Amino acid sequence: MLAPVTQASLDADPWKFQWHPEVWVLVAFLTAAFVYMVRVIGPKAVPPGVAVITRRNIGAFVGAMAMLWVASDWPLHDISEEYLYSAHMLQHMMLSYFLPPLALLATPAWLLRVLIGDGRLYRATAFLARPIVAGVLFNVVVMVTHIPLVVTASVESGPLHYGLHAGVVLLSLLMWMPVVGPFREWHLGPLGKCIYLFLQSVVPTVPAAWLTFADGAVYESYDIPVRVFGWSVTVDQQLAGAIMKTGGSIFLWTIVVFIFFKRFAQDYGREQDYRRTVRPFDDDGDSLPLTTADVEREFATSPAPADRHG
Repeated sequence: MLAPVTQASLDADPWKFQWHPEVWVLVAFLTAAFVYMVRVIGPKAVPPGVAVITRRNIGAFVGAMAMLWVASDWPLHDISEEYLYSAHMLQHMMLSYFLPPLALLATPAWLLRVLIGDGRLYRATAFLARPIVAGVLFNVVVMVTHIPLVVTASVESGPLHYGLHAGVVLLSLLMWMPVVGPFREWHLGPLGKCIYLFLQSVVPTVPAAWLTFADGAVYESYDIPVRVFGWSVTVDQQLAGAIMKTGGSIFLWTIVVFIFFKRFAQDYGREQDYRRTVRPFDDDGDSLPLTTADVEREFATSPAPADRHG
């Protein structure tokens, strides 16, 4: 049932600018900390002659900070918290699917090593980043954050709202660790990554279907007289379900296809060539360069040619 029309709802302006200084402070702090670690700690943490950071790290960091700012500041944050659940779903997609892999790609291995060391914190993080553990925890938080009571409580409480967002980001970082984390020893193989990411797209189907086919308003907090873009509460819920299922699945499946073809199809043409030579691959499926040691080893293991004049 639609909430009663009040003077406050009539005067509400969904697009009124709202200042969120905590978001700007967080982005500024993370940026300053990243620059400090790279310029001050980095040169001491890597061997001489090794690059402290790459262009990919920098590009990923800029993308991660932009994603964090857009998802947490006006207008998306305010529309998602007060008016449209579909905007809320888009916000969660950005915080769980887009931001974490960018943040991990921005982090050099030496930086994560400095942050967690090689003791208890390293072992605890390694355990939580195991595919089964990380996958289960991530999908649990996905389900919990869509329970109506939790959604209503988070809308009414700012600290709880930001706390849930922090939890979503943290568990999402762990979920993405076996795929794009800085530590290669925690990575799954190419085929394992494909299966792992495909499974992450399955569980969100449940709440997505629930939102899409629900009869009436699922979340009373979004059943309000002010309708942004003129969307009814039913249309808003259906769009939220579509964003959760279709948007998330397309993103994950795109990565799956990329990993599969990078690993298993990039050398198809050479493998069909009768002149081909067997080349080793690294963990990402890229062929390693042939070295002098490789040539000498092949000569040493090859039988000597027979003497036809003997």
